[in-house]
Amino acid sequence: MYQHKLEKDIRCPLEYGLEIFGGKWKSRIICVLAKKDVLRYSELRKEMGNITDAVLASMLKELIQNQMIERHSYDEIPPRVEYSLTAKGQSVVPILQSICKWSGIYYREDSENTMIQCQKCDYKE
Repeated sequence: MYQHKLEKDIRCPLEYGLEIFGGKWKSRIICVLAKKDVLRYSELRKEMGNITDAVLASMLKELIQNQMIERHSYDEIPPRVEYSLTAKGQSVVPILQSICKWSGIYYREDSENTMIQCQKCDYKE
């Protein structure tokens, strides 16, 4: 996992929130899991589209560390691992939907590349 050269300098709740669920991939992972509830790694990667394995693994580790998602592993052959949102992760979904609604006012979408999970936000209303 990427190691920051400087200590995090979070000075307000907004900065904390953006650190936890901000960025391109973390918010997408949360939205995908909000729509699908529980996914295995390969299913999650397929839903995410053009994310690399290294980036997905890193983002999942950070989201687990921040208690946004849970990783459930089962003692089976072949091994089965599933990911789902925690209560903390579910609590951020309405916030992300609000951001989508606000962004929908100003963003001109490319309907060919819109993620299926974005339909849950109803941001066009």
